[in-house]
Amino acid sequence: MQKLARKLGLRTDPTIFFTAAGLTFVFVVALILFPEPIGDAFAVGRAWIVTNLGWFFILGVNVWLGFLIWAAASRHGHIRLGPKGSKPEYSNLSWFTMLFAGGIGTVLMFWGVAEPISHFANPPLPGVMPHTEEAARDAISIAIYHLGLHTWTIFTLPGLAFAYFINRYELPVRVSSVFYPLLRERIYGPVGKAIDVASILGTLFGVAVSLGLGSSQIAAGLDALFGTGDGATVQVMILAVLTGVAITSIVVGLDKGVKLLSNLNIGMAVALMFFVLIFGSTLFLLRGIVETFGLYLENLPRLAFWNDMLANENPDNANWGWQGSWTVFYWAWTVTWSPFIGIFVARISRGRTIRQFVFGVLMAPSLFTLIWFAIFGWQAMEFDGLGLAARAALGDQAGEISAAVAESVPLAMFAFFEHFPFTEFIQGFAVVIVAIFFATSSDSASLVVDMLCTGKATPGPVRQRVFWGAAEGLVAAMLIILAGDAGLSALQQVITVVGLPIFVLVCMMIPSLIRGFAMEEIDHVTIGTRPELETFHSD
Repeated sequence: MQKLARKLGLRTDPTIFFTAAGLTFVFVVALILFPEPIGDAFAVGRAWIVTNLGWFFILGVNVWLGFLIWAAASRHGHIRLGPKGSKPEYSNLSWFTMLFAGGIGTVLMFWGVAEPISHFANPPLPGVMPHTEEAARDAISIAIYHLGLHTWTIFTLPGLAFAYFINRYELPVRVSSVFYPLLRERIYGPVGKAIDVASILGTLFGVAVSLGLGSSQIAAGLDALFGTGDGATVQVMILAVLTGVAITSIVVGLDKGVKLLSNLNIGMAVALMFFVLIFGSTLFLLRGIVETFGLYLENLPRLAFWNDMLANENPDNANWGWQGSWTVFYWAWTVTWSPFIGIFVARISRGRTIRQFVFGVLMAPSLFTLIWFAIFGWQAMEFDGLGLAARAALGDQAGEISAAVAESVPLAMFAFFEHFPFTEFIQGFAVVIVAIFFATSSDSASLVVDMLCTGKATPGPVRQRVFWGAAEGLVAAMLIILAGDAGLSALQQVITVVGLPIFVLVCMMIPSLIRGFAMEEIDHVTIGTRPELETFHSD
């Protein structure tokens, strides 16, 4: 394999690269030849996971959050994620925009209206009537629970582990490096390489699902504007065009490409949010932002440990009830992103302390997410008819957004903007935002996957990065074709199955970090020199 890598002009670990590339190729070919059996297999796997291991996903993320708070608040919070004397490479603003745009920018655009409206029209908690004030409060709380603090916990834990072992100990930029205290030199052997290959495949699938959702939303927007249609063919065409844009950004590199796109994208998203605030029910939304803080804090403990345990008592609920299609799907989907986001965030966080890293990555994006959902969610529910009296007053206009979401989730944002002035301009603006988020996620993921193969923070040859960018687009296209009319539900099946092994890997990062912290020479104020790698060999 070394000879083949040299012949192709690659600078990578050939075992990791060719194994991951080969398995990706096999999966794509299998999807082309046997789409129905593969779809059925994923459906069965997903049903088993959500029925038997849904509790494991929900408990696990809560444990991760508790560990992160302990790590940041403890004396270990002083540890700098880099060599002694290192300083952060990026300003706080650039750091935030890069991790946010590479994280869940596409997801907020997709679900900002759709999720609150879904829960508003179909309340998941027992005894709540649809379209009531109680349903609205629960809808906002659940949406922020899904995409706020807990989502960023799933990104922060791997990010901390990568930043600690890769930046501080200068180990290879690979997921296996995180497990050095547990595996020692075996991270360079078959076990370590298997971990890295699994992480690469998980990242490809996680990003591919997001690209599939993004292309479906862009197709819905273009159809609303120009009547282009929003079927699989249109989505694949959009995917091909934007994958080409992402590859161009990949070639430019991290500082010029991803940083520029991230700063531009977050500026456009904030502008869109202020447009809704100003041209919507401004006073109502300002009050809603404040009240949403209280609702989130009030409902978070209940939602964080809610397992939908009584779902099996209702014969109409299949596969572990409502949580299987929402919370478990979210955690499984998000964790497939965690190697990509974790290494990406570790790369841009070199020189920050553990305390700065944890509270920055947890709190800043979660705060933005809360404000985003408070503005888009409350405004969408008011347009739809918030409360039975309001719905009666709206007459035939009541329930328009709920109907749009029920018909097509990707259409939700564009149906929402029909209630604003400059409708076509704003819908087009939203399409551009989703497209740039799309490109940012793709080029960030391609750079990180390339790092996982090379083991170095510096980009490999252009052809390597182009290959991974094209591979992400190809897998996303195959998933769109596999999904067919089933759409989101088919993507949920794939990502839930893929997410389980990655979730187990992230769980094992906690004992590895604890052992690493235990080897540090720390008093309550001063940080001493980091231990040498040989320290981990002594029992």
